[in-house]
Amino acid sequence: MRKWFEFVVVWLLVTVLGLLPRSWARGVGAALGGLAWHALPRLRRVGLANLAMAFPEKNDAEREHILRTEYTRLGWQVGEFCQMHRYTRKNTERRIRYEGLENYLAASAAGRGVLVITGHLGAWELSSFYHSLMGHPMSMVIRRLDNPYIDAMVNRIRCMHGNRVLHKDNFARSLIAAMHAGDTVGILMDTNMTPPQGVFVPFFGKLACTGSGLARVALKTNAAVLPGFLLWEESEQRYVLHFGKQVELVRTGDNEADAIACTARFTAAIEDWIRRYPEQWLWVHRRWKTRPVGEPALY
Repeated sequence: MRKWFEFVVVWLLVTVLGLLPRSWARGVGAALGGLAWHALPRLRRVGLANLAMAFPEKNDAEREHILRTEYTRLGWQVGEFCQMHRYTRKNTERRIRYEGLENYLAASAAGRGVLVITGHLGAWELSSFYHSLMGHPMSMVIRRLDNPYIDAMVNRIRCMHGNRVLHKDNFARSLIAAMHAGDTVGILMDTNMTPPQGVFVPFFGKLACTGSGLARVALKTNAAVLPGFLLWEESEQRYVLHFGKQVELVRTGDNEADAIACTARFTAAIEDWIRRYPEQWLWVHRRWKTRPVGEPALY
């Protein structure tokens, strides 16, 4: 009964915001973000703690500004998600553009499959949706939502234009098959993991336990790997889907060392984009929760 109630609440939110003009939906989303700032103090504390670790050179006021802006951006993403079923190529041409699409097209043309390094930066839900809307459907590696009814509704929207969902519980086999077929797969690889799936690599100067599956698959299949993020460009007042240059794999013959080195390179690429757009990353996630043996907890 509880899951049905949760589903009805989310369905109503998606339906109502989906019927509003886009600017209104984003405004309601921003208001929800502001409410979350006050209503969820634990997440606020985590966010400020993360920012203190990542940007020790910034003062408290600067870090709070970054976090408050992130809440607004997250609220915008709620509004955008509820509007996505109405998006077409025509009505998005002034709202979103590509930057570095040639990097993606070159990687795809190689025919070995493409692994897109991405994370909870910018409008990650809208990024793969827009890419599919523009004729480039892809697969996404995601964790199933706890509520199966909400999970099904969200995935139905995500996949309206040919996208596919790969669940983490069938991660490696599905990913290898996709690469052999020359497909594109996006992977959010900026979340805390635990060994043995995760390995420790630097992230903002601190070791962070990071999933190494993408690196292992890339090394096995020789797939192309490049970063991709849909980011809000304040100067343009619109989103830009950025594709960075391909990240070169490390191959020394030591499979484990190569997997760790590649994971470190991929993580460094993510950090580089976060440093450029700090107000758009999900700072409220406990990214450094898992610590190497013997190290004290950070939260």
